[in-house]
Amino acid sequence: MGPTATARRDDLIAAAVTCVEELGPGVGMAQIAERAGVPRPHVYRVIASKDELDAEVGRLAAERFIERVRPTVARSASLRDTVHDAVAAAVDWAAEHPNLYRFLAARQHARAATGPRHGRGRFLGMLVASSSEFLRRAESRTPDAPGADGVFAGIMGLIDASIIWWLDHEDETQQQVVERVARQVTLILGDMLAQAGISADDYSVLGIL
Repeated sequence: MGPTATARRDDLIAAAVTCVEELGPGVGMAQIAERAGVPRPHVYRVIASKDELDAEVGRLAAERFIERVRPTVARSASLRDTVHDAVAAAVDWAAEHPNLYRFLAARQHARAATGPRHGRGRFLGMLVASSSEFLRRAESRTPDAPGADGVFAGIMGLIDASIIWWLDHEDETQQQVVERVARQVTLILGDMLAQAGISADDYSVLGIL
């Protein structure tokens, strides 16, 4: 692809992100092409399909989301504080970009059939990455410990559903939804660690430091 085609592709992707932000996850190719100033028949000269365009929008949105949330996971803190700060950053980003968050969540759940760890581009994936290997070793020593993959998949669903419900209904304040979701996630992770014989206060074990 030459530089002109690459620039047009980038413009089309940027227009798609803007359209999703303004019009919602179900925005069509005609609206995106109009925003990009590209005749619709020419769109497929720079992008193969709507699915490919959606994948690029999802990639950019996930990168922006991770930029917001990564610092909360990287710094030294207790499990409770790490989860709380990460959830707070996630809810804050979702409040600023509600349609992009809905778009990311919809793509996550549409791809869930390929495996619970697939497409984990949002902040929980960073928590998973910091703890999953140790938890797998703990599982091998503790047969009664729940499967990490299933637990993490459930937590991802809990977070997405809670945030999207709040975006749609606004039946809690932003602080209330942060406190509730963070408390629920911390309880689930703490229980999983306890069943594996690990103290939730052992932050170095979790790899969060």
